[in-house]
Amino acid sequence: MSQTLGPVAALLLGVFFLVTGSGLQNTLLPLRGAFEGFSAINLGILGSSYYLGFVVGCLVVPHLVRRSGHIRAFAALTSGVVATMVAHPLFIDPYFWFALRTVTGFCFAGLYLVIESWLNDRATNQTRGFVMSAYVMVDYAALTAGQMMITLYPVRSFELFALAAILFSLATLPVAITSSGQPAPIETARIRLLRLFRAAPVAMVGCFVIGLTNGSLWSLGPIFGIGRGLTADGAATFMSAVVVAGALAQWPIGFLSDRMDRRRILAALLVGAMLASLTLGAMEFGLLGLSALGLFYGALALPAYSLAAAHAYDRTPASDAVETAAGLLLLYGIGSVVGPALASFGMQHYGPGALFFFNAGAYTLLLLFVVWRVSMREPARKPDVAAEPMSEPIASTPTGTVPRPESEPPRRRWPWLRAKKTPKRAPTSSAKPQARPSASREESSRTADTFPAEQDGRSDGA
Repeated sequence: MSQTLGPVAALLLGVFFLVTGSGLQNTLLPLRGAFEGFSAINLGILGSSYYLGFVVGCLVVPHLVRRSGHIRAFAALTSGVVATMVAHPLFIDPYFWFALRTVTGFCFAGLYLVIESWLNDRATNQTRGFVMSAYVMVDYAALTAGQMMITLYPVRSFELFALAAILFSLATLPVAITSSGQPAPIETARIRLLRLFRAAPVAMVGCFVIGLTNGSLWSLGPIFGIGRGLTADGAATFMSAVVVAGALAQWPIGFLSDRMDRRRILAALLVGAMLASLTLGAMEFGLLGLSALGLFYGALALPAYSLAAAHAYDRTPASDAVETAAGLLLLYGIGSVVGPALASFGMQHYGPGALFFFNAGAYTLLLLFVVWRVSMREPARKPDVAAEPMSEPIASTPTGTVPRPESEPPRRRWPWLRAKKTPKRAPTSSAKPQARPSASREESSRTADTFPAEQDGRSDGA
């Protein structure tokens, strides 16, 4: 373990400080804005501003990192986050906060890009899964710790802003003084959304809709808790319950999705998330009831993005992994820009429960799309399975292609006539039994029309 995580230990320590400060910031700003009299629409636009900067950062920051390097880019972007964090309590104005959150989102897009490209560069094919699992565990643990830090000081005080700025500053230290070399420059890729939609429509639509719901949750979840009568500490507890459940559910859902059609697993999650959203929106509970429902909601809703992204990687070539990741992240960011603005409009007019009614409607639409895609693919795959019964399964090549015979005789329409005209020879005692190559050759020629020359080799087609 030490040999695997040693090269990235300093980076993971920086990630812990960075994400802890982010968790505190994302919970603090909506609560402080509500106490300062910001409307629900203003709070929704505040969340949308962050994701707007995030989308812009995904498009611009790779060029910055290629020019200045990972370490200097990490330090510069972290400095920007610290400056904006300290500026929030100095200028209490919604429009000024919109600009600050846009800058913060831009910086965090670059920070996550640096972190994940650095981890992938230091990991090998044998250790990448373990390294990325450690990264996800650190991310969720730090996010939960940051959300619970809201209980240390009153929301109206300056101390919480200073604490978040301190955490952001500490994130730079282990990265700046590390002795490990910088990774290779970040690879830039074109984003072709139409091509991605043709390859994996469920993944593309799914990432956009999940951006709508997750962006609304992160931006307005604390406001929902306050609207249900919780204190600031109670709202932080509710959000932490959602995050913890989402973290714990990642592994079993990922395990199942590797053995079943990912779209069917996604559809099942959407049904549960829709029911949990309707319950959260319609029923009024105390802290214990909301936290229990938050656990249920988080376990079903948060793993959906990973599931949709994995489906996209299944349906696209490995050489296009960077382009696929960039396209999915862009769609998720666009959804996260639109979602909080729409959900906040509903909360302004219909109360805090409108947040989860909005999420329930989004999950319902995505569920209908997934079911439609699954149902329209099934008839096309049944003839492939039942067209020719075979005694042995066909082994696919590593590239997912079914090879044709190298040399194939002219195909006869009635091969049984030829079989009748050929007299059978009695086998001698010294001859070894043969496997009738002519029959196997005819079977391969008959199945050539049934099986295409190239296929994806997977059972979870889009």
